[in-house]
Amino acid sequence: MESMLQVGVITTTHGIRGEVKVFPTTDTARRFLELKYVYLESAGEYKKLEIQNVKFFKKFAILKLSGFHDINEAEKYKGKELWIPREEAQPLEEDEYYIGDLIGMKVVLEDKSSFGVLKDVMETGANDVYVVETHEGREVLLPAIGECILDINVESETMTVHLMKGLV
Repeated sequence: MESMLQVGVITTTHGIRGEVKVFPTTDTARRFLELKYVYLESAGEYKKLEIQNVKFFKKFAILKLSGFHDINEAEKYKGKELWIPREEAQPLEEDEYYIGDLIGMKVVLEDKSSFGVLKDVMETGANDVYVVETHEGREVLLPAIGECILDINVESETMTVHLMKGLV
């Protein structure tokens, strides 16, 4: 399990005073109202930054972070990820998982035979879609629904699936 969880990605600057526009990778941009700080990941290291102000624009959060005094300082961090420690994360409901915990899971069929590895999670309007790379190198898209995803075990990093007709 990851010790840090991604909460957003800096997309661009906002204004000239060092504010940044952040695309949230959490369920809602309003999550940033509850955070006092985030960690900026750059060159494999995490830098703790205090959140001084939060505003919203459409689906984005506009953050004023400590250390970002002007547009030139903020410009350097376009595309950089923002993280929080796992203990600061929102509690999960039953059958909810952090995407970071799912990526890299072994995917097995209901007969326990190995199928592949979960490579990505696509968030769609209706339900998530799991992108599985099979051992043959093919990409299979599995809907994250109960008829298809039978079990997820975060501790053993294993997902058990039923291949519905037409998926492969």
